[in-house]
Amino acid sequence: MAGVQTFRYRGERRICGPGQVHVLHPDELHDGAAASDGGFRYRIVYVATDLVRWALGDRELPFVRDPIQDRPPVAARVAALLRDIDEPLDELARTDAATSLADLLVRTSGSISRPIRIDRPAMALVRDYLDAHAGEPTSLHALEQLTGLDRFTLARQFRRAYGTSPDRYRTLRRLDRARAAIQAGTPLATAAADAGFADQSHLTRQFKRAYGLTPARWVAAANR
Repeated sequence: MAGVQTFRYRGERRICGPGQVHVLHPDELHDGAAASDGGFRYRIVYVATDLVRWALGDRELPFVRDPIQDRPPVAARVAALLRDIDEPLDELARTDAATSLADLLVRTSGSISRPIRIDRPAMALVRDYLDAHAGEPTSLHALEQLTGLDRFTLARQFRRAYGTSPDRYRTLRRLDRARAAIQAGTPLATAAADAGFADQSHLTRQFKRAYGLTPARWVAAANR
């Protein structure tokens, strides 16, 4: 995120800077320190290897030989995950995170990705379900039964079909509900709870991220 990090990994001293992705495997020893007087800032996520293999359909765990990656194709998805690391993380969000991280490992390891064939009727069912139940906790078991697909295949196909993850799609539908309620004069805390957000702060963060304004400033601008 800022500054420069130096670390020893697999017998070599390495340097990692802002915007780069740093991949370390759990059975490889490493250290880490600032490479300059200014220090460094970073965010990191630890993922169980069993979860990665599950997300990959029990394929062999990919090994990324070069621990420093310059923004590979799915790095933006991982950056978004780490940006939101303090947000509530339910089953749907965890599945999207695991899928993104597993795909990142496959691509950066040089492994061949399996082609994704989209079951469009099944994806339409998922979309309609999320539209109808956006304000409720999402049961992945229910979506698996609805489509006949496992949760990771479902997540990949949905992103390919609609350009976003099921979790983000649900968040946008929740924002639609909250925005309509706020415009109708509903208090923010009530609008947040009714739309499915954890609390008013959660709604405000997501609202500003999506629209560039806080709910209060959006209402003021809309009523001019």
